[in-house]
Amino acid sequence: MADKKVQTSSVNFFPSLKKYNADEVKVEDQGLERYINLDTENIYLGAVSANKMFAKSKIPVVERLINNIMRSQKYTGKKIKAYKIVRSSFDIIEKKTKKNPLQILVNAIQNGAPKEEATRLRFGGILVPKAVDTSPQRRLDIAIRNISTGSVNTSHKNKKRMEQCLAEEIMKAADNDLNSFAVSKKNEMERVAKSAR
Repeated sequence: MADKKVQTSSVNFFPSLKKYNADEVKVEDQGLERYINLDTENIYLGAVSANKMFAKSKIPVVERLINNIMRSQKYTGKKIKAYKIVRSSFDIIEKKTKKNPLQILVNAIQNGAPKEEATRLRFGGILVPKAVDTSPQRRLDIAIRNISTGSVNTSHKNKKRMEQCLAEEIMKAADNDLNSFAVSKKNEMERVAKSAR
């Protein structure tokens, strides 16, 4: 009995995304290249990297997308449900584009990541907007958050299933389509930053 290992929440739980080859995926944005982890074998159920500094850059980008889908009320705490949505949307992307869905996701993240944003600085009691460059880690966070938020908002009170909405959002963002929620948010942030220069 003492030799038996107890399985924790960090057990490798999702094996079926291994069919997508991450070796052929190219990240063209050099700023994001260091932070995009394309590992599809180590997607975990629990918070393995919680309370570790800069550990989220080691988490696979697919798992981060799954975690961001769980932000909405309908999918809160339902990681298996969110995982099945991502897996089904990858299958839809592969059928429609005949390309590797990981490459489409990376293109969507690159197109949805803002390069600069506006912040507020206090000068003598007044707040003045100032344009600042966005760090690569924050760019990745914003892009993934906007992709998942856009797909959840689209699926709300809609006949389309969440899988189809997520697949469409990723494909639109990969094509740099202005109808994509992530791309439109990025353009809005950069427009506000440009006016604050």
